[in-house]
Parts: sequence; C-alpha cells; structure tokens
Amino acid sequence: MQEATLEQAIKLGLSAEEFEAIKKVLNRTPNFTETAMYSVMWSEHCSYKNSIKWLKTLPKEGSKVLAKAGEENAGLIDIGDGWACSFKIESHNHPSAIEPFQGAATGVGGIHRDIFTMGARPIAALNSLRFGNINDEKTKHLLQGVVKGIGHYGNCFGVPTVAGEVYFEDCYSTNPLVNAMSVGVVKTGKTISATSYGPGNSVFIVGSDTGKDGIGGASFASADINEDSAKDLPAVQVGDPFQEKKLLEACMELVETDAIIGMQDMGAAGITCSTSEMSAKGEHGMDIYLHKVPTRQKDMKPWEMLLSESQERMLIVVKKGKEKIVTDIFDKWDIHCEEIGVVTKEPVLKFYMHDELVAEVPAESLVLGGGAPVYDRAYTQPSYFEERDRFDINHIEVPTDLQSIARQLVVLPNIASKRWIYNQYDSMVGTANASTNLPSDSAVVWVRETMKGIACTVDCNSRYVHADPYQGGMIAVCEAARNIICSGAIPAAITNCLNFGNPYNPEVYYQFVYALKGMSDACIKLDTPVTGGNVSFYNQSPDGAVYPTPTIGMVGMLEDIQQRMTMDFKEEKDLIYLVGQSKNCIASSEYLHKLKQVALSPAPSFDLDEEYAVQQQVLKLIQQKLIVSAHDIAEGGLFVTLLESAKQRGLGFDITSESDIRKDAFLFGESQSRIIVSVKPGMIEAFESAMVGQAMAFLGTVTKNTIDIDGESWGLTSEWAALYDEALEKMIG
Repeated sequence: MQEATLEQAIKLGLSAEEFEAIKKVLNRTPNFTETAMYSVMWSEHCSYKNSIKWLKTLPKEGSKVLAKAGEENAGLIDIGDGWACSFKIESHNHPSAIEPFQGAATGVGGIHRDIFTMGARPIAALNSLRFGNINDEKTKHLLQGVVKGIGHYGNCFGVPTVAGEVYFEDCYSTNPLVNAMSVGVVKTGKTISATSYGPGNSVFIVGSDTGKDGIGGASFASADINEDSAKDLPAVQVGDPFQEKKLLEACMELVETDAIIGMQDMGAAGITCSTSEMSAKGEHGMDIYLHKVPTRQKDMKPWEMLLSESQERMLIVVKKGKEKIVTDIFDKWDIHCEEIGVVTKEPVLKFYMHDELVAEVPAESLVLGGGAPVYDRAYTQPSYFEERDRFDINHIEVPTDLQSIARQLVVLPNIASKRWIYNQYDSMVGTANASTNLPSDSAVVWVRETMKGIACTVDCNSRYVHADPYQGGMIAVCEAARNIICSGAIPAAITNCLNFGNPYNPEVYYQFVYALKGMSDACIKLDTPVTGGNVSFYNQSPDGAVYPTPTIGMVGMLEDIQQRMTMDFKEEKDLIYLVGQSKNCIASSEYLHKLKQVALSPAPSFDLDEEYAVQQQVLKLIQQKLIVSAHDIAEGGLFVTLLESAKQRGLGFDITSESDIRKDAFLFGESQSRIIVSVKPGMIEAFESAMVGQAMAFLGTVTKNTIDIDGESWGLTSEWAALYDEALEKMIG
C-alpha cells in the first residue's frame, strides 16, 4: 500500500495538522484510500468539527424522547398508545446549486431513508427553500429544477408533501438552500438501530448498485460555491424513487423479523460512513470485501467505492444463520442483496479488494464523538450591527395611502401564495394528510389505527436571525411552536437544519453561536427538546455568506385529530380578536425591507415570556372550543394574516385599527407573539371571561367578500385573493 503524500491529503480537503493526526492514530502514514476515507469522515459535513461544541449545548432531554440527538439516524419521540414518531431535517444545498433537479430529488430520498432505516414508515414530507431574486433567470432555473426534483421524487415514492416555506433574498442567488424534512411512524419496540455487533454476523449491502455519482459529496458540501463548482457535478448524486419505494417496503418487512442486528442508510461518505459509524457505535469491527459490492461501472477503484454516494443503498448487519430470511425478502422485491463482509471482535475496519488489504483503520477514529477533530472557532460581533442600531422608526413616514402599500405587499414573492410550487407536489397520496382541504398553520397528518394526529411545520425567518442571531434563533423556534399551537396540537420536539456561511469567518461564527443560544433558550422554555438535525456550513459565494438560516422542523401531538383547529374564518358576523399586543414596530418586516428599502434594522419586537403566555392561552381557547379559527401573524403583518383567513371561504373582514399604534405598524408590522382568532357571537362572554389577564384586542367582524378598514372600503376579498394567488405564477412566467 503506497503511502499518501501531504499534497494529496490537502487536495482531498484535509489540513496539514489533520494529516499528522491521522499518522498518529495509525502509527504510520496512511495510504491514499485511507486518506480519502478520513477526508470525507473528517469533513465538516460528516464530523461537525466546527460545530459540535455548540451543538452539545442544545437541550436534548425530554419525557417523550426515545432517541436523543446523535443516537440514531433520526429523532424518535413517544406519541402514546404504543406508537412513536421519527423525524429529521437535512440540507442538500450545494448539490442543488449545481444540478437543481437531482440535488433536490436526492435530498428528499436521503431524508426518507433516514426515517425508514429506523423501521419507521414515512408519512409526511416538508421542505424549506431559499432562492435569490425571483426576477433573475438563474433563480427561475434553480427554482423550477428544485421544485420539479422534490415533486418527482416525493410523488413517485408515494409520501405526501404536506407543508413548507419558500423565501427569496438576494443573498441566496448563488447558493440556494434546499432543506428537506421527513416524518414517520413506528410501533414502539419495532425500531432498528444503526449499530453493529456480534463477531461472525454477516454484513450485507442492499439496494442500488454502487457507481461513481456522488464521489466526494461530503467534501463538496464542505466548501464554498464558486464559478468552478460546476466542475464538481460528479459529486451530485442521481436518485431513483421507484427503487427507494421497493427498498422501503422490503425494510418494513425486515422490521417484522428477528434477523437484523442493525441497519443504516448510505448517505454522505457511503460505505465508509455506514461501516465506521455502525462499528463505532457497537464497539466492534468489520472485514469488508469490496470486490463483492455490486457496481455500475467496471474496474472501480477501492477509494471510489468507499466514497461513492450512490443513492438507495443500505448497510445491514444480519444475525448469523438468519441470512436467508433477509435474502428472501429482498429477492421478493427484486432488490440486490449481497453479503460483503463479516463483523469482527476487534474494533477495526479492514477493506479488501480480492486478496489485497487496501485499507485498515480503527472505526472510532473516523467518527463524530470518536477520533474526528473538534475545533473551537473564534467569533466577533458583526460590523453591520452598527448600521442596524442606527435604525429609527421615526425616520420612516407613515404612508397616506395604506391600501396601495397593501397591494404592493401581497404580491411580494415572500408573501404571495406559493400554489405554483405546492400544486406540483402530491399532498394527498396515502390519504393521511388532514390539511388538504382544511388549511391550518401547520400540517396535520393522521396516525392510522388511532385517532391521533401529528402536526408538523418548518420555520425560519432568516432576516430576523441576520438582524439579531440570538433573538432570531428564539423567534424561529417560537414561530414553529406558534404554528403547531394554532393547529390545536401541543409542541413536542424539534429537529434543525443549521445553514450558515464559512465558519472560519468570525462574524459568521458569531451568528452561528448566538443563533444556537437563542434556539436553546426557546426550546427550554417551550419544552421542545432537540432530537437531531444537520449543520450546513460554507453556504457562501464570492459575494458573501447567505443569511444565517437555522431552519426549525417541529412536530406536535393531537390526541384526537377531530379537535384540530384551522386558520379560515367560518361565517359572516363572527368576531375577530387579536390575542397578544400590537406594537409600534416595523423592524425587519417585509414592508420595511422590500417597500421602504431599509436593508438593516433590528429584529421585530419579541419577548419569550410573552410568547409562551400567548401560546398557552390560545391552546386553552382551542381545547375549550371557545374559538373557531386561529392564525398567527407572520410575514406581511396583520393585514396579510386577515386576508389569508378570509379568502379561504370567500369571506371578508371589517376592522378598526388601534388609535395609539402607527397605522403602518398596526397593519404591516411583524412584531411577534400575536395570533388572530375568530369567535362565534354566542361565545363572546365565555371567550372574554377566559381571556382575563391576557392582552388582547377586539378588531372587528367577519363580512361577506368585502374588506373594510377604519370605515374605508378596500374592495372585494376575491380581488385581493387573485392578486395574492397569482403573483408568483406571473413572476415565474
């Protein structure tokens, strides 16, 4: 085995210090194949070497948590009655920037595999997408490719896409963000662990053949995007959703047998990652015979096979003597199932090509929590905070024509309907989505064989996080919880996808550190532990970093799905209330940023205790059946929230603004901790009695297809709905 050189190690993405550390681990100089293995496993994407210190500070304990962050492929919580919910969110940003269709498609496939590898059946998919200026042709190309990729894979695989969010900001022009989330269910006690133990047990690779697509994908995801990145196209994987569907069904059959020791999907770093992580967890080793791995290309080199990220593949450790049970299942589903190795007692991985030993490394030395490096990066307060702090609301004139402002606001791409996107997704396959015709702030999916519902959402306003990483991190968690609450569910736990720029930039690292501090404080307050997730650094172009974007995926529980709450106003003459408090705040709003062209301002008004009180109050109102709709105030402010609630049934609203609040702040400000509810006339006394001690305001009444504000007619709801619904389609053309 020829020794690798420092020059080769550096080209593979390792530092000189890391190459020396590998020599110490092995007590010799590694060969090229071994160096390549360390390069992917010690990349940021796999090792979290620049983030693990702060990830460990996130709250992970919870009474319902069955699998803590980092213990398994995905988070797992107890939802009662013998059922558990598995969920996770991950990024596929860099691949989607280069090849949007396959980048997004394989992101969807990979996150579903994380769920069914545990023995859970995926029942819902969500996504969070960020693109550049919608008027740029490149943005349209990326948007169309990503949406088509998500729709193609999800629709073919047969899991409904039930919710998501899409934002457009200039900072994402070169480096879009594509975050995919999957939610699944499993009977408690039926889960499969990503582990390996028991000397003599067999190691199988199942699923698609191994090819050269995706080689070096983990390292590719740990570098900035630049004009040469298109040359890295081979680092983008190619997906096959029909193969994954067969793989899913075969794995569901495996769950019902007693043949399996452990199973893990082959995502980033492929065979290298799955063999090392499973072995390290089980404190055993493996002998792997690479010439037995089914390949798509002839004469693949050992390092190519070890680093390939070809999709729809699993590594399975099978109890000795039970191999036929496994092979019969995969034969039935017409899926390759090849025995490629054996579990060994010594915790060392040995890889052979025919009779040649091509790599020998201690499993523990490769993995996060083992020998992978951990760094403590410097961070400093961003210099742009100085400009942010100079913002003064008194320097912004209140517009005289508020109706004109509202018309401009509802057609902004961050606010307008995303129906052009979600109409390309199958939201009804599987028939468990309860939100198709009954819109609520979070999607709600039914757990079959029970009356339970799982509420799920993805949320993050990255402009808020950019303005104030700590406060913005808290808001991201709280907005997700607010959406869960407004659907009638109780927030249970979160997963996160932490998208940031280059961690070696002290200002970027400040954003990361303080966003996590904010997330942590909010999770503790709301009792929503973190069950896992993904860190995606290097979301950066030569023009600079993207906004710090800690996307929050949250799930919540409804004991009875029939008790779910929707966002739509129900009938004329119902009364409209604001739960929470209006404030003279337009900071970081779409109105200020896009229409007033103010680039930097503080995060919107927010108080964690106030937020918690509002959420608990609205949940109580829903449980006591004192309200008939609930919709939180988010982007676009009060006016957009009212329009979204009214237009669902062709209704309108007649409201009066609060006299002591600026009218632009009242209608378009995005101060937090506010929810719009509607109440039946006969329930007013009970409602107001329940609201004693909680800030609220009576706004007005639900009307028939007309909008009136402060006695002025703003026209028909149907006209406003057309503006809102058709804007994005017109922009895309």
